[in-house]
Amino acid sequence: MLRNSLFAGLSIVVLAGCTIVEREGQIPLPENGPPISYAEMLNRTRGQAGAAVDAFYIDSWMELEQAAQRLEQSARLLPKTTHVPEAFKKKVESEAELLRKDAVLLTNAARARNATQANEAMQRINDRIRKLRPAEKAEK
Repeated sequence: MLRNSLFAGLSIVVLAGCTIVEREGQIPLPENGPPISYAEMLNRTRGQAGAAVDAFYIDSWMELEQAAQRLEQSARLLPKTTHVPEAFKKKVESEAELLRKDAVLLTNAARARNATQANEAMQRINDRIRKLRPAEKAEK
């Protein structure tokens, strides 16, 4: 009896460990909802890009497509965020549009199961997100 319970418990732990790690930004935002802060949206976008990489790594094309669609929504909403750092106010719209276009390309690559195009789109997406982060304070 104890042996069966132990086996069942270990099986649950192993199965739980096999799922993709849940990241921030997996639930779509309401299109007409209240705006969120730039920092929150950027964290959300980073989480979505990470989820896309995770899905790509295990060839989960449907999850990759969904992550790309969430990225596309975040890119559309990025210019509507609050507390945009001064350094990004002039370029947030143009950068967000480039990010949105790359997310659409990633969606299409996932639908076509084209690993090369998906990888190229994800590289551009991650680079754009990195460039949108506020500059860190210089180390002394």
